[in-house]
Amino acid sequence: MIVCVCNRVSDRAIDSAVRDGTHSFDLLLDETRLASCCGRCHDCAREVFDAACARHGVTAPAGLPGTARLLALTT
Repeated sequence: MIVCVCNRVSDRAIDSAVRDGTHSFDLLLDETRLASCCGRCHDCAREVFDAACARHGVTAPAGLPGTARLLALTT
């Protein structure tokens, strides 16, 4: 299923990203450009991301705002 029509991001792409190590929703948004145009897919994308994390046994960290998120990724 296409989750983000604007950027053509599917549920399979989200699942693949989680499987490949994207364990932060904010990072997923940055990497895939989900919800970066109209934003209507944000809630659905979050649900698909959470389900993918559960399926792969990943505990997703809470979203960190802007700079704090970048600092957390580099340390």
